[in-house]
Amino acid sequence: MPTIALCIPAYNAGTFLPQLLNSAIAQKIPFDEILVYDDCSTDNTGEVARQFGATVIRGAVNGGCSTGKNNLADIAKSDWLHFHDADDKLLPNFTELAHKWINNNLVPDIILMQYQYVDHSTNELYYEPNYDTAKLTTDPVRFTIENKVVNFAVINKKAFLSIGGFVTDLAMLFNEDRAFYTKAAIGGLTFGYEPELSCINYFHPGSMSTNNKAKCAKAAFKVWEMVSQKTNGQYSREIAEQLLLNATFAVIKAIDLYPSILPVGSKFFQWLYKIVPASSFLIREILIRNLSKKRH
Repeated sequence: MPTIALCIPAYNAGTFLPQLLNSAIAQKIPFDEILVYDDCSTDNTGEVARQFGATVIRGAVNGGCSTGKNNLADIAKSDWLHFHDADDKLLPNFTELAHKWINNNLVPDIILMQYQYVDHSTNELYYEPNYDTAKLTTDPVRFTIENKVVNFAVINKKAFLSIGGFVTDLAMLFNEDRAFYTKAAIGGLTFGYEPELSCINYFHPGSMSTNNKAKCAKAAFKVWEMVSQKTNGQYSREIAEQLLLNATFAVIKAIDLYPSILPVGSKFFQWLYKIVPASSFLIREILIRNLSKKRH
């Protein structure tokens, strides 16, 4: 029977690991390996992981979660890998659903598992995806550009290693999942989707992504820059749409932080920004381009 390794990158995660590891132990079909990469934590992350029987690998320097995931993949002996953030949780059916897929000879390289994004304190449901399987299998590149695929999947180890694993460029650290799945699609890996719920993605007020919205926006820009280069303009429209979404988010965040702030520019542009802040940059760019064409 094919084997599955649970691979957990962790940094100062001693408080969260018991919830995840308890959920891993409660699986109907046990994981063949439970591996934790301790990314130079200053708390008891490694000790907690060992208490639950996990194999712990400690990094020599704090290299970020993508480096941790790639190291875990190198060490894992299993045929399949599941990367899971230390502050999230598995439902008891996860490995059972995974084996339903990986025991099939026609299994794709990556199976996206269904998850819910939930508030850790209140259990309020924020989001649950409903992926279009036809679009996912017909054009995985377009799908991974248009859809935010996060860290809930079962991945064939050989296929993972064949594309070089996660992108370790620190400029993409806060969007490393999106960077990986677009890279995997561009690299020709095949995808499937398991719609039955099996993972819980928690919102934590003090999490790395929550506290670093500006870095997330910058990382997203770098991801789309990479994808644009690798696809040679084939998905320009889709990438442009994502860039505009990112720009809109940045403007809204700026207004939230300091409502009276005005961007650098002419008085006309600042007036326009006051009226339609999210659209003002695009309008200015269109005007500049049209004026430039007329001059030439």
